[in-house]
Amino acid sequence: MKKLIILFATILMPLMAGAQAQITTKKVKIEDFTQKITKVVLNGNPFYDTSLKDEITARWRISPYEFCTLEEFEKLKNSDQYYFLLLAQGQFRKETAPGLQFLSLVKGGKGADKGIGDMLEVVSLPFASAEYPSGRELIFLPAFLDIIQNQTLEAMETDFNAYGGLANTTKNIHKAGGMTIVFSEDDLNSLVSQAVIDRSFDDEMILTDEDSADQYMLDNAPGTLVSYVAVPTEPVRGSFCYKMLIDSETHKLYYFRKHKITNKAGAGFLPEDISKITASRVKK
Repeated sequence: MKKLIILFATILMPLMAGAQAQITTKKVKIEDFTQKITKVVLNGNPFYDTSLKDEITARWRISPYEFCTLEEFEKLKNSDQYYFLLLAQGQFRKETAPGLQFLSLVKGGKGADKGIGDMLEVVSLPFASAEYPSGRELIFLPAFLDIIQNQTLEAMETDFNAYGGLANTTKNIHKAGGMTIVFSEDDLNSLVSQAVIDRSFDDEMILTDEDSADQYMLDNAPGTLVSYVAVPTEPVRGSFCYKMLIDSETHKLYYFRKHKITNKAGAGFLPEDISKITASRVKK
């Protein structure tokens, strides 16, 4: 009998210990975000720094913040008392040089010396080409900052949001049936032919030049989604293209999807994107 009791104890003790152990998920790791200072890193490029300072001052609302230089970032990045919002260049495996810039929110802590890629990422949003940014990203910067803040708050609520990231927002497109969708001509892939447009677009879907599309964003047009594409200036096989549809009034992200550049699939919204976007719309 004693042997039987000892056997049960041997089996149960590891199970009890495991039940008491807390799994530190991403949601748990970032639950202190609103209590910590977010350091907004200025990279010394006046093209971006002035706009970033103005827009952060106007709309950052979810945590205390301070501006800092790259040098200060290097000194502070190992401290878990800070979060950092910064522009970082991303290079995918088959690229010979960084192709895209990302607007990234990361948490400081041990291991940061290895690089930004080893820091805890809260959210990272494709921003612009790393080599020759068009300037269009500055028009969308207010929306990008709101998207990052909304995603951060959602990530603090559930691990589903924390790990799923911006890709989870694509489900919002099914709620956009009555909204106007504006595509810049430059954001469509060459495979989106006139036949695809005629077959898929309804009366509330607009294809126009880039300046006209951007004006909807500048005007905060109500009930309107505007397209944005982030892709390297000269994408190669293995580069990625990111596609977004953003509410020009509320800055809610309704569509976020990426695809790998191949010989067949170049930059821009593909026919399959158009099919997903128009699936819940009734053509008049």
